[in-house]
Amino acid sequence: MAEKALLRRIAPPKQLAGEVAVPGDKSISHRAMILNSLAPGNSEIRDLSLGSDCLSTINCLKALGVRFKRQEDRPGALVIHSVGSTGLTEAQNVLNARNSATTMRLLSGVLVTQPFLSILTGDISLRSRPMKRLIEPLRLMGAEIYGRGENSFAPLVIRGRKLHGLTYCLSVPSAQLKSAILLAGLFAKGDTTIEQSQLSRDHTERLLERMGAKLESVNTHISLTPLTAPLIAVDVHVPGDISSAAYWLVAGAIHPNARIKIINCGINPTRTGIIDALLAMGARLKLVNQRLEGNEPVADICIESSQLKAIEVDREVIPRLIDEIPVLAVAACAAKGNTVIRDAFELRIKESDRIMTTIQELSRLGARIEELPDGMLIHGDRPLLGTEVKSHSDHRLAMSLAIAGIIAKGETVIHNAQVTGISYPTFWEELGRLARY
Repeated sequence: MAEKALLRRIAPPKQLAGEVAVPGDKSISHRAMILNSLAPGNSEIRDLSLGSDCLSTINCLKALGVRFKRQEDRPGALVIHSVGSTGLTEAQNVLNARNSATTMRLLSGVLVTQPFLSILTGDISLRSRPMKRLIEPLRLMGAEIYGRGENSFAPLVIRGRKLHGLTYCLSVPSAQLKSAILLAGLFAKGDTTIEQSQLSRDHTERLLERMGAKLESVNTHISLTPLTAPLIAVDVHVPGDISSAAYWLVAGAIHPNARIKIINCGINPTRTGIIDALLAMGARLKLVNQRLEGNEPVADICIESSQLKAIEVDREVIPRLIDEIPVLAVAACAAKGNTVIRDAFELRIKESDRIMTTIQELSRLGARIEELPDGMLIHGDRPLLGTEVKSHSDHRLAMSLAIAGIIAKGETVIHNAQVTGISYPTFWEELGRLARY
């Protein structure tokens, strides 16, 4: 069983067809748990992401005194028993975010305001990801926070104290960094103002407003007033994750005989770059049953076999599809013409250097891709040939290679394939259910 999990074999199916409910949005799941842990009372999170990243957030919050109860009859449903922001307690051990940068960065924004010592670490991948961009603004608010390598990397040591608000310009569009500053600003003295160079995902702002925080967001400008009353605990029904849906959207578009419907999927406009990119490429994609659930836009997405054409992807759309670029590269391999992806340097500091590893592994399959300092040039409409490829312990790369495998001639073998569980535990089961051989 262990060997099977480490190795996955993909052959091109004759047809891809069916309906998919993708896992709950990972970004919203993290935020719903963390913010409700700061709000006194009970709340229920439904359709929570069950990937290992969100389990890291649960385990860290438990260590800080938050109580959780699973709903046995409803997988993905979780009740949070919170004692509020003043009831968190010092963890008896180091807090381990494992592979989850969201857990580490958002919890840092909370812990710098708490009257105790905290130490946050992660796995080897997370300990190599940049934290100076997090530490610097929090220190400007008066936080006492330190990191390895001249405050550049985890583990992070935090001694909580009273903070003051600040005005800060984000040089990179990072929702994690923005959220950490806002979480710290909730309990600071004075307003906190953030100016963004570009829009990034706004789930934190939407949920804070719903929970009673006084926050104003206009274009790239955000202003937050510190809490004068506790946050209000709210039940959250988490929509499907557009980042997980992206694999089926690309699969449906590039396979010659496909028709897939993704139900109850989040279509937050700060996250739908993959939809815009595929539509620009000529994908036969449509949104139906559009609605608003808990301040988040949701829809069903239908996709079917398409004749794709090359596009240029640049800084205007990159923040809205940064996690989907590896699978967008797969779509570009099947498109007519040359696709250019630029302004995506942030990919080099993800779970892997996703520019280098995406190019390396798709090239093994026969793709012709040129590396750019901040992206890639993909020469499309070339046949892919099945071979052995590696995930580089990157969940998004593993799933992208699986989608490439459905159009590659012969068998594609993916090593270290179990990493898909970080964000999409049922990915392989869903692929087996949709594929008709």
